[in-house]
Amino acid sequence: MRHLLIILLCLLSPALLAHDGMHMDMPKGPELGASAAFDSHGRLWLVDAADGHVRLRHSDDDSRTLSAPVEVNAKAERIYAEGENRPKIAFGPHDEIYISWSQPRAAPWTGFVRFARSLDRGEHFSTPLTVHHDRAEITHRFDALAVDGHGRIVVAWIDKRDVIAATARKKPYLGAAVYYSWSDNGGVSFVPERKVVDQSCECCRIALARTPDGEVAAFFRSIYGDNIRDHAWGVLHTDGQPSHVERATFSDWQIAGCPHHGPGLAIGNDGIRHAVWYEARDKPTIWYGQLDPGHPPRHALAIATAGASHADVAVHDHTVWVAWNQVSADGYALMLRRSTDNGAHFDTAREIARSSGAVASPQLLLKQGRVFVAWNTAEGFRLVGMPR
Repeated sequence: MRHLLIILLCLLSPALLAHDGMHMDMPKGPELGASAAFDSHGRLWLVDAADGHVRLRHSDDDSRTLSAPVEVNAKAERIYAEGENRPKIAFGPHDEIYISWSQPRAAPWTGFVRFARSLDRGEHFSTPLTVHHDRAEITHRFDALAVDGHGRIVVAWIDKRDVIAATARKKPYLGAAVYYSWSDNGGVSFVPERKVVDQSCECCRIALARTPDGEVAAFFRSIYGDNIRDHAWGVLHTDGQPSHVERATFSDWQIAGCPHHGPGLAIGNDGIRHAVWYEARDKPTIWYGQLDPGHPPRHALAIATAGASHADVAVHDHTVWVAWNQVSADGYALMLRRSTDNGAHFDTAREIARSSGAVASPQLLLKQGRVFVAWNTAEGFRLVGMPR
């Protein structure tokens, strides 16, 4: 019971309760769920949601100043914009800007995955489209967005169509499923979606990363046996091959519900799969490890324990960084640990920023080998840079 209370205190947010409850009117003003990324020219782009619009801003001075926002969707709609389910941004091979988000529908816990693109550096956006061909008003949400080495746009999400079908047949079905689709025409349209795996966790974000051979890999919380909420790994093929999914963590955390706490993934040029994930079987813990699908992760290390949440990971050459939120009685600290030997050892945790108000999940970004942490807070957006 104590562990569940810690999970609730650390993970639940007003935005989560608003979106996953009764779907009230669109909130006024910006929400905390935001994503940031650097393009190939080093320009920072920030996407969030406010007043029923996905907004895009940019900065050429590492966030000291931000441009006026551009509305991605001209027609207002409801938008999920909390930590696990926030708007996403990715870039095409010529810095085309791709944006995805999840749109709440009328019934609780339902959604459509939406997409729009800009071909003129964010000045104008296409009319948003719904990625999946299935239009049932069920869960299609917690979208994840990436671009593969061939320029194909890959979108994955959590989907409950198989839960509905199983319930109609009076068959048991835990959690949800993971589906994905891709576009090979720059986002004009998406192919019919494919299922990755049944019985995934229903509300944890999906981590995507590009492999050295240019494919997109997914790392996500799945369900094994009687509500064992460990993680799975699979490659989201866009050439017609079926995706093969393997168990990738073996914490054996049994919990009859979703902890709203997805993992992080970064793949080095050497192919090493650096990952972070959360579990609370014995005590709340953020783990780092190098994935060896089908076997326990190598170099597993407890990065942080009680009060730690929502970690991310990045790698450049042989340097690995892990960032996370640390809650205390006087607010949140943004924490960081670094490894200079490709994840074999990490230095001591250090605080790099602090907020007295609510915060979103941190996001590690790389720019010419230098690492930054994007951190959206109730006090404003921050980009915290680390020395080279």
